[in-house]
Amino acid sequence: MTIDVRPATVFEDVATVIGPKNPESSVCFCLSYRIPSRENVALRGSERAERVRRLMDEEGPIGVLAYDGDDAVGWAAVAPRTRTHFATFRKIPHVDDLDAWSLWCFRVRPGHRKKGVMHSLIDGAVSFAKEQGAPAIEGYPVDNGDARVDLTMAYVGTRRLFESAGFVKAADTESVLSGFRRVLMRREL
Repeated sequence: MTIDVRPATVFEDVATVIGPKNPESSVCFCLSYRIPSRENVALRGSERAERVRRLMDEEGPIGVLAYDGDDAVGWAAVAPRTRTHFATFRKIPHVDDLDAWSLWCFRVRPGHRKKGVMHSLIDGAVSFAKEQGAPAIEGYPVDNGDARVDLTMAYVGTRRLFESAGFVKAADTESVLSGFRRVLMRREL
């Protein structure tokens, strides 16, 4: 399998990877760290999809997609930290005043997992942020050591994944996900 990672410019491909199976669902579409919490909780069904379309219209690509041929098989959310909740999230510190970008959510479609797609996504997100002029990129993965991470909480990635892509631990956080402390991993660009 040859994976090609591109900026997420095609809404239908974004929806294929991060849209919920149930179109009336009130979850996913990777909005929880992008829009105000009250708005995120209130959006239902097709309203969530329309909000993603508006974000894409306003900002352009709001992440990157991994493709296997013409099929969108993976997603990584990446954006300037100032456009995310990480700009004000008290449990995850800022290490300096650089206008760093945040990389916080991964999704690989069933049937494509355990084939290196996550590694391609993180590399593609780094390249995209660098092309957009980001001075640094941060991720907030779980520090799980060798312990298994519940699949529903693996969306933040693991410390080992980020280290394999050249990120280094920049800070501890107060954020805990699925029983694991999250760490701030950073890569200077």
